Amino acid sequence: MQETGNNIDPMEWEKIGSYNVQEAGEHIYGRIKSNSHEKVIYIGGWAEFGASTVIRYVAALLRTRRTVPELCFDRIIFLDCSKWKNRRAMQREIIRELKLDHAVMTILDKQDEEDDFKGIDESSRNEMDSVSQVIDQTLSASKFVMFFLNGSDNEIDVGLFGIPRFATYGDNIMLWTFTRSSLTTHQHNKKAGELRYTHVYWELLRIEPLLPFGASALCGLVHQHAATIVDHGLGMQDINPTMIAECFLYGLFLCYNFHVATKLDWLSHASNYWICDAIIKGDRARDISNTVHGEIIWECDASLIDWVLKNNMQYIKPPFLVVKDDDVYKEGPYRWISITTRNMEISGLKTIPATTSSLFLAFERFNHSSVLSNGLFENSSNLGVLVLCSCAFNFASPPFLRCQSLRFLGLNHCTTSKIGEEENHNHTEWSWLYNLLVLDLRYTDWDEILSDEKISLMKNITELNIEGVRCWQYTTQLQGWLPNLQRLRIIRSTCPWMTSNDVDDSFIDKTCMEILDLSGNSYINTLPASLSKAISLQMLVLDGCNGMENIVALGRLPSSLRCFSFDGYGPASQRTLTIELPPKHFRPSTAEDEKDFRTSKISLEGCTELDNLFVRGLNNLVELDLSGTAIKILDFKTMVVQVPSLKRLFLIGCKHLRAIISLDVTSLELICIDTRARISRPRPSIDTYKGFRLQFHAIVVDARISYSLKKLLLPSPDLVRVPIGDIYFNIHITSSPRVYDWVAQFEETNNEKFDHYDQGSLQQLIPAGKYIDVLSMVEDPPMQAFPQPPATKLDRHMEIAEGSCYVESGLERELGLLMEIVESLHLHDVLIHATIRNDICMWNYLRWCRVERCPKLDTIFPSRCYGFSTLQTLWASDLLMARQIWSKGSPYSSFENLQHLHLQSCPRLQFMIPVCGSSFPCLETLHIIRCGDLVHIFEPNRWYPEDILSAIGLSKEMISLYPKEIISAGVLFPKLTIIHLHDLPKLQQICKVKMVAPALESIRIRGCWSLRGLPSVAACAQGEKKPAVEIEKDVWDALEWDAGHCPDHFEAPVHSRYYKKKLPRVSFLRYHTIESIFALLVLHPSCIQLVTDHFLALPR
Repeated sequence: MQETGNNIDPMEWEKIGSYNVQEAGEHIYGRIKSNSHEKVIYIGGWAEFGASTVIRYVAALLRTRRTVPELCFDRIIFLDCSKWKNRRAMQREIIRELKLDHAVMTILDKQDEEDDFKGIDESSRNEMDSVSQVIDQTLSASKFVMFFLNGSDNEIDVGLFGIPRFATYGDNIMLWTFTRSSLTTHQHNKKAGELRYTHVYWELLRIEPLLPFGASALCGLVHQHAATIVDHGLGMQDINPTMIAECFLYGLFLCYNFHVATKLDWLSHASNYWICDAIIKGDRARDISNTVHGEIIWECDASLIDWVLKNNMQYIKPPFLVVKDDDVYKEGPYRWISITTRNMEISGLKTIPATTSSLFLAFERFNHSSVLSNGLFENSSNLGVLVLCSCAFNFASPPFLRCQSLRFLGLNHCTTSKIGEEENHNHTEWSWLYNLLVLDLRYTDWDEILSDEKISLMKNITELNIEGVRCWQYTTQLQGWLPNLQRLRIIRSTCPWMTSNDVDDSFIDKTCMEILDLSGNSYINTLPASLSKAISLQMLVLDGCNGMENIVALGRLPSSLRCFSFDGYGPASQRTLTIELPPKHFRPSTAEDEKDFRTSKISLEGCTELDNLFVRGLNNLVELDLSGTAIKILDFKTMVVQVPSLKRLFLIGCKHLRAIISLDVTSLELICIDTRARISRPRPSIDTYKGFRLQFHAIVVDARISYSLKKLLLPSPDLVRVPIGDIYFNIHITSSPRVYDWVAQFEETNNEKFDHYDQGSLQQLIPAGKYIDVLSMVEDPPMQAFPQPPATKLDRHMEIAEGSCYVESGLERELGLLMEIVESLHLHDVLIHATIRNDICMWNYLRWCRVERCPKLDTIFPSRCYGFSTLQTLWASDLLMARQIWSKGSPYSSFENLQHLHLQSCPRLQFMIPVCGSSFPCLETLHIIRCGDLVHIFEPNRWYPEDILSAIGLSKEMISLYPKEIISAGVLFPKLTIIHLHDLPKLQQICKVKMVAPALESIRIRGCWSLRGLPSVAACAQGEKKPAVEIEKDVWDALEWDAGHCPDHFEAPVHSRYYKKKLPRVSFLRYHTIESIFALLVLHPSCIQLVTDHFLALPR
């Protein structure tokens, strides 16, 4: 489509006559040179076939002819997005093609990492506007032509990626096509009529006759596509493109005949065929074959390709023959032959040609096998691949004994016959087994082929597949044989599992085995212990093994395991040759039958390389342990599905873990997560904390995993959640190896260790006080006694500590939301500015809060935090930059349960707590030490929104008077009994307004030289004990009193033996004072600084 203003003009459609890629390329080149108004051009190819090859050819042609004036483009951009991942991956390709600064790519890397933690699906990740802006700035002043291979399902508006718009009057041009890294043929592309941003559609056709292509064109396109794979494939630049082209044609040869007719997954063996047919040779054959297998995908219109092959088969090189049903076999030097028939015999077929290297023969007759003649293979010395379906031959003397080049033998539903029994064959005639690489037996009960005598000859076999027969009896024969075995599949066994030492020892010497597939074996109840010796094992498949009890990897599976599959629905329809689990479309959509799976526990602990698994339909699975694995994202929509009885989930030592998606926790009772590396800790027992439906333990290093934790613990619109009151959780965000109290019975011991460490760290990081040792010699014991911090973790506990990362960004989002439901909070040794940022936070559950050694913390509870009705204890220490505990602009907060307020070593603290009500009804102790800038501890809050005041029940009259009522009547502290204030030189008032403390018992004040008032206490009756006061005489004398508040309401103050004396201004030290100071210096040299500080503090 062409957009003009708000109108959309119809897309033009043209048919271009051309026989081959070169001719089509020259025609398109001429059109580009003519500088027409067509700027966005879709290349349809020959019935969608070869379009990407033509585009590659035109791109190469332009690069060689850039000197032509009409084609002087500043840039020629080629975007190969045929292997479509997502829109962001396309933007990456643009960055690579434009060779932009690495910092631009880093933006996408960071966003991808962020999206991992958010659990955003790979396919949903879009381009980034900031990167699009850089791309636009790079290209806006350039004249360019862009070639684009679009592997997605939709037309792409490239303007959203930063590519300047292709105006019809401009110089920039784009040629593009749909492609999926495959050879695609279709009569018509349905998407063509839906194109919105394309100006013209060019479809390529032959001139005579008007058909898409003939044999020469087909082969030419295949060779061109093969050359492209060689040019762009990793490590394939030295490969002959003809070899790759033959691999393409081989797939075409099989795709719409043998594999469709037999409805079996023999096509999954494609990479094996290429090697066994000797198309791909050499030491790198396996690697090259796997790479090519990922590149060759045929998506074809069956009727179209059938017409092409039927009319051009004799012209295609290498020659191959496809025979169907009633077709008559015609002799010829065929390299590949595929025969499918419903007849008992094949008309015209006597012997297989000597030139044939692959033969696929299937008799499509149910419950009846056609007998093969003994002479059928007498000339087949070059035969490398042989697949027989529903054939009968003498198993003791098979007709292909003389096929010495045979490397792949596949038998499906084959039976034995008596033909050839009279012939005597010696052992040497089975020597063809020595060259055999792949043996695939499906529902073919051929015991002799796996006898000790025969299996000893299979020195080079790399793959053994046995399906639908008495499979397990063969495993006892594996030990000591098949030294190069890489892939073993024993599927749908019909005999019971044998538990014996022979079976357990079967895998001791299978050090090369990479894939083990035991799907459909109902009789297996345990894994052989010798599997741990298979040190190269990377994929284990147990689909449909309903007899399996517990799967415990520790001691039975090697650490090399990367992929694990246990599908209760049964085996996949197709196998995979590479280390990849079967995709969704290969798996059964429904369970095969109503099997009751016995498996209650799956533990893959110790499989350190495991990064992919699929578990589905295990109705009795109670425990899943993935500890120590390399799982990055655990998705309960695509990886662990339909496990209704799951109660315990362990992810301990999963250092790569970033997200847990769509986990329904309603049935779960215990979740343990630890993202620190190499952590192995005891598992807690479900009975440890009674009365909770869910117990959740997490120790994570990266705070961004809180995206997942929040979805697990907080209500969500898409998932049912456990009520907050029914959840116990203990969340630590740290990398410290000291945190390990998983088990309740260890909690007390661990708390002692942590407290001891914290106190030790405190003494190391922050001095406990200057000259304490000296002061203890010359005065009363210093007021350094400070209440122990709260240590008992409550039912919903969170700790954020050293070694954590992305805490501050997490506090702005999901981590901050999690904090709203915690009952106890401990922050220490982290570089954050506030506990919560930006969003409003309602602290309705917090009961104690402990904050220490956070050197950048400015405010513990910022202005948008409110609630605190459950808070009982606040303990803060060593906050070097903190200016306030609660922000002065905080909305209404009720401190009705606050009992203990303890602060020490916050030298820049100016303000502590806002007075938001007329009473602190539960406050009992107030300890504040070494907060040098603190002026007032309590100050009236000056931010009182009317809606909040109304919500707490205040009438309009009260609201109009607020906070005047506080100022006049004072703030009541009915339970406050102890006040300890030390080293607060700027403190003027404990409370900026009148403070009433009728229950006050003790007040100790030291170093508060600016203090001018004490809490108001009532006069005591005869015999009642007055509040005890310990204070310097200078400070006591400077206190201010009023009519209802006088010194007589307190006990006579106790003054310390050492305090600074007031000296006359400009007076000189007398001799005895100097003598005393000299004696003090002799007593302890460190007093030099003390004396200096003393004189600096003298009044001027």
